[in-house]
Amino acid sequence: MRLVLQRVRQATVAVAGQDVAAIGPGLLALVGFGRDDGPGFADGPVCRAMLEKALDLRIFPDAEGKCNVSLRESGGQLLLVSQFTLYAACRKGRRPSFADAAPPAVAEALYETLVARAAGLLPGQVASGRFGADMDVSLVNWGPVTILLDGADFAGRGA
Repeated sequence: MRLVLQRVRQATVAVAGQDVAAIGPGLLALVGFGRDDGPGFADGPVCRAMLEKALDLRIFPDAEGKCNVSLRESGGQLLLVSQFTLYAACRKGRRPSFADAAPPAVAEALYETLVARAAGLLPGQVASGRFGADMDVSLVNWGPVTILLDGADFAGRGA
Protein backbone atom coordinates (compact mmCIF):
# COMPACT_ATOMS: atom_id res chain seq x y z
CA MET A 1 0.00 0.00 0.00
CA ARG A 2 1.08 3.52 -0.68
CA LEU A 3 -0.38 6.64 0.87
CA VAL A 4 0.23 10.17 -0.32
CA LEU A 5 -0.82 12.44 2.53
CA GLN A 6 -1.55 16.09 1.89
CA ARG A 7 -2.33 18.43 4.75
CA VAL A 8 -5.27 20.47 3.52
CA ARG A 9 -7.36 23.43 4.55
CA GLN A 10 -10.18 21.81 2.57
CA ALA A 11 -10.70 19.11 -0.04
CA THR A 12 -13.59 17.80 -2.13
CA VAL A 13 -14.26 14.91 -4.46
CA ALA A 14 -16.79 15.18 -7.27
CA VAL A 15 -18.08 12.48 -9.61
CA ALA A 16 -19.94 13.53 -12.77
CA GLY A 17 -20.14 17.08 -11.47
CA GLN A 18 -21.69 16.09 -8.11
CA ASP A 19 -19.78 16.44 -4.83
CA VAL A 20 -19.55 13.05 -3.14
CA ALA A 21 -17.19 13.96 -0.28
CA ALA A 22 -15.77 17.07 1.34
CA ILE A 23 -13.65 17.90 4.37
CA GLY A 24 -12.38 20.98 6.10
CA PRO A 25 -8.93 21.12 7.69
CA GLY A 26 -7.23 17.74 7.82
CA LEU A 27 -5.60 15.20 5.53
CA LEU A 28 -6.33 14.11 1.99
CA ALA A 29 -4.94 10.59 1.61
CA LEU A 30 -4.47 9.18 -1.86
CA VAL A 31 -4.47 5.39 -1.43
CA GLY A 32 -2.96 2.79 -3.74
CA PHE A 33 -2.69 -0.95 -3.25
CA GLY A 34 0.01 -3.08 -4.86
CA ARG A 35 -0.27 -6.54 -6.38
CA ASP A 36 1.45 -8.00 -3.29
CA ASP A 37 -1.28 -6.59 -1.01
CA GLY A 38 -3.49 -9.66 -0.83
CA PRO A 39 -7.08 -9.93 0.38
CA GLY A 40 -6.07 -10.03 4.07
CA PHE A 41 -3.70 -7.07 3.84
CA ALA A 42 -6.17 -4.51 5.24
CA ASP A 43 -6.45 -6.55 8.46
CA GLY A 44 -2.69 -7.04 8.73
CA PRO A 45 -0.01 -5.25 10.73
CA VAL A 46 1.46 -3.20 7.86
CA CYS A 47 -1.86 -1.63 6.90
CA ARG A 48 -2.75 -0.96 10.54
CA ALA A 49 0.67 0.61 11.20
CA MET A 50 0.42 2.84 8.14
CA LEU A 51 -3.04 4.08 9.08
CA GLU A 52 -1.96 4.74 12.67
CA LYS A 53 1.13 6.58 11.38
CA ALA A 54 -1.01 8.77 9.11
CA LEU A 55 -3.28 9.70 12.01
CA ASP A 56 -0.42 10.29 14.45
CA LEU A 57 2.14 12.21 12.36
CA ARG A 58 2.78 15.54 14.03
CA ILE A 59 2.26 17.73 10.97
CA PHE A 60 -0.34 20.21 12.23
CA PRO A 61 0.61 23.44 13.97
CA ASP A 62 0.39 23.93 17.70
CA ALA A 63 -0.42 27.27 19.34
CA GLU A 64 3.11 28.49 18.51
CA GLY A 65 2.87 27.46 14.86
CA LYS A 66 5.24 24.48 15.20
CA CYS A 67 4.29 21.11 13.70
CA ASN A 68 3.64 19.31 16.97
CA VAL A 69 0.04 18.15 16.60
CA SER A 70 -1.35 15.05 14.90
CA LEU A 71 -4.54 14.76 12.87
CA ARG A 72 -6.22 13.04 15.83
CA GLU A 73 -5.09 15.73 18.26
CA SER A 74 -6.13 18.54 15.94
CA GLY A 75 -9.65 17.19 15.46
CA GLY A 76 -9.10 17.37 11.70
CA GLN A 77 -10.84 15.29 9.08
CA LEU A 78 -9.57 12.57 6.75
CA LEU A 79 -10.54 12.17 3.09
CA LEU A 80 -9.51 8.86 1.51
CA VAL A 81 -9.31 8.62 -2.30
CA SER A 82 -8.37 5.44 -4.15
CA GLN A 83 -5.61 5.94 -6.70
CA PHE A 84 -4.08 2.92 -8.42
CA THR A 85 -1.72 5.20 -10.36
CA LEU A 86 0.47 5.40 -7.24
CA TYR A 87 1.86 2.10 -8.53
CA ALA A 88 2.75 3.42 -11.99
CA ALA A 89 6.05 2.08 -13.28
CA CYS A 90 7.67 4.61 -15.60
CA ARG A 91 11.07 3.02 -16.14
CA LYS A 92 10.54 2.16 -19.80
CA GLY A 93 8.94 4.04 -22.64
CA ARG A 94 6.41 6.82 -22.35
CA ARG A 95 3.35 4.85 -21.25
CA PRO A 96 3.25 3.98 -17.54
CA SER A 97 2.69 0.35 -16.61
CA PHE A 98 0.20 -0.39 -13.86
CA ALA A 99 1.11 -4.08 -13.56
CA ASP A 100 2.32 -3.46 -9.99
CA ALA A 101 -1.14 -2.25 -8.86
CA ALA A 102 -3.54 -4.66 -7.19
CA PRO A 103 -6.33 -6.03 -9.39
CA PRO A 104 -9.46 -3.86 -9.12
CA ALA A 105 -11.57 -6.42 -7.22
CA VAL A 106 -8.86 -6.93 -4.61
CA ALA A 107 -8.09 -3.21 -4.34
CA GLU A 108 -11.75 -2.29 -3.91
CA ALA A 109 -12.21 -4.70 -1.00
CA LEU A 110 -8.99 -3.44 0.62
CA TYR A 111 -10.04 0.18 0.13
CA GLU A 112 -13.48 -0.37 1.66
CA THR A 113 -11.90 -2.12 4.66
CA LEU A 114 -9.42 0.75 5.08
CA VAL A 115 -12.22 3.33 4.96
CA ALA A 116 -14.20 1.39 7.58
CA ARG A 117 -11.15 1.03 9.84
CA ALA A 118 -10.35 4.75 9.55
CA ALA A 119 -13.98 5.63 10.33
CA GLY A 120 -13.74 3.51 13.47
CA LEU A 121 -10.62 5.38 14.59
CA LEU A 122 -11.97 8.85 13.72
CA PRO A 123 -15.74 8.61 14.15
CA GLY A 124 -17.61 11.21 12.11
CA GLN A 125 -14.37 12.62 10.66
CA VAL A 126 -13.76 10.36 7.64
CA ALA A 127 -14.98 10.83 4.08
CA SER A 128 -14.10 8.90 0.95
CA GLY A 129 -14.12 9.13 -2.79
CA ARG A 130 -15.83 6.55 -4.97
CA PHE A 131 -13.68 3.57 -5.89
CA GLY A 132 -13.10 3.19 -9.63
CA ALA A 133 -14.90 6.41 -10.52
CA ASP A 134 -13.49 9.21 -12.64
CA MET A 135 -13.12 11.71 -9.79
CA ASP A 136 -12.33 15.40 -9.71
CA VAL A 137 -10.31 16.02 -6.55
CA SER A 138 -9.95 19.61 -5.41
CA LEU A 139 -7.81 20.68 -2.50
CA VAL A 140 -6.11 23.57 -0.84
CA ASN A 141 -2.75 22.13 0.22
CA TRP A 142 -1.83 23.72 3.53
CA GLY A 143 1.86 24.48 3.81
CA PRO A 144 2.28 22.79 1.42
CA VAL A 145 2.77 19.56 3.31
CA THR A 146 2.87 16.33 1.29
CA ILE A 147 4.19 13.04 2.70
CA LEU A 148 4.57 9.61 1.11
CA LEU A 149 4.11 6.45 3.17
CA ASP A 150 5.10 3.21 1.43
CA GLY A 151 4.19 -0.19 2.83
CA ALA A 152 7.64 -1.48 1.85
CA ASP A 153 9.05 0.80 4.56
CA PHE A 154 6.78 -0.79 7.19
CA ALA A 155 7.13 -4.48 6.25
CA GLY A 156 9.45 -6.73 8.18
CA ARG A 157 10.04 -4.49 11.16
CA GLY A 158 7.23 -5.59 13.38
CA ALA A 159 5.11 -2.82 11.84
